[in-house]
Amino acid sequence: MLEFVRLHCPHCGESFDSRVDLSAGDQDYIEDCAVCCRPITVLVRVGTDCELLGVQTRRDQD
Repeated sequence: MLEFVRLHCPHCGESFDSRVDLSAGDQDYIEDCAVCCRPITVLVRVGTDCELLGVQTRRDQD
């Protein structure tokens, strides 16, 4: 189940839309910012019923 989420870049401060696959459960992955192209660590938390619980972004070195 794909869902659009709004990600906030911790480098440039801009926000952009991205898709996450909720059927894959909790995820931690790297995605490049759509604005400044710097890498962002994305943390996705999913409930047992494939409900999106939260999305966090941070710089790789944080």
